[in-house]
Amino acid sequence: MARRTGLLGSAVWGAAVVMTLAACSGSGDNARTAPVEASGDGTLRIGLILDNTGPQAFLNAAQLAAAKLAVQQINAAGGHKGRPVELLPETAGADTAAQARKLADAKADVVIGPTDSSRAPAAIDVLSKAGITLISPANTAPELSSYKSGGYYFRTAAADIAQAPVLVKLAKDAGANSLAVVYEDGSYGQAVSAAVSASAKAGGLDPVTVSGFKAGEAQKSAAAARDAAPDAVVVIARDGAQGAIAELTNAGLPGNKLILGDGGFRQYGSALGSKSLEGTRALVPGVFPSAHFQAELVAIDAGLKDMTFAAETYDAVNLAALAAAEAEDDAGASIAGTLIPVSGGTSGSRASASPSGPRAVCSTYKDCLAAIRDGKAIDYDGESGPVRFDANGDVTAAKFMVFTYGADNKAKLTGSEAAGRSAG
Repeated sequence: MARRTGLLGSAVWGAAVVMTLAACSGSGDNARTAPVEASGDGTLRIGLILDNTGPQAFLNAAQLAAAKLAVQQINAAGGHKGRPVELLPETAGADTAAQARKLADAKADVVIGPTDSSRAPAAIDVLSKAGITLISPANTAPELSSYKSGGYYFRTAAADIAQAPVLVKLAKDAGANSLAVVYEDGSYGQAVSAAVSASAKAGGLDPVTVSGFKAGEAQKSAAAARDAAPDAVVVIARDGAQGAIAELTNAGLPGNKLILGDGGFRQYGSALGSKSLEGTRALVPGVFPSAHFQAELVAIDAGLKDMTFAAETYDAVNLAALAAAEAEDDAGASIAGTLIPVSGGTSGSRASASPSGPRAVCSTYKDCLAAIRDGKAIDYDGESGPVRFDANGDVTAAKFMVFTYGADNKAKLTGSEAAGRSAG
């Protein structure tokens, strides 16, 4: 997860199946599998891993409400093969392995979660060995793309590096011909800054100056950015974002030259000097929930205040149910084997059992199910937008919200952008 703040508030094998999946996995990715023999018991069971605790605990509510809403609508449309889909009782806690084992014991077919990228491997290890599909609505760490899951791991949130070409586009749209990248040391900063640098050079921005810093020690990087006299400065940071912005301001760089990656987005207000961020733009992954979707979620949980990752959770549940419908089987292996085609994605490493021909684009379980019954290949584009999984279970179409800061150092939604790449 990239710690998001401010969407509406503040914002990581059953024995026989295992051998089949492992044999299909390539050494460099998590190749999907060919169709497997149906082995479900006829009831689709969906579990949730809610791993947010402490200050981040509020994130659990939106994911739970979104999962309940999706299951409610799926069952209203007839459920899975005429039987109600079950949402298993949820618990919250940071021990994702324990939650995964509990859900496996409860005969989950697919699990949604976790939020934190660093907690994903523990859940993947447990669930993949049990032949259970895992779909995270929030994991963004790039290294998870190559984590060995035997083909059982997917995520409806874009990897951190997906924002790179969009950050560069924002700079170019404002007339920039040169760029400085200031990043916080660590896996997030290093991966995203490298991707931004590559995208900038590919886009004709020259020169590109890149400087890293440790949280709280951004003075030299700010000075390097100033001395390069760039047209725009992209800031890639999380914990060290506020300090980096302050140092850039002290170095004389105006707010309208700054562009913040998603890790640095928050409502700074008086935490920074007056007008420090005036004109600064920032990216936040995802889409702002529509008024209709917000109303549906609030009908599930009247106390819901923040809807971060709600759309991604809702889409994860719908995709799982549609994969089961396409496979005509609720087993985890069957779901994993059909998630790519129902999402509109493709994988050269997998022999798809889906119908050929143009895809029927649909945005609800009910409409997509009708298309499947009509023998059509589908492309589910839900509340978070197009998904189109690739061979690693990553989305290949990502949407971002653009926020612009005012003189009060507070941001308002001012636009949207999209990034896409070929699935395969």
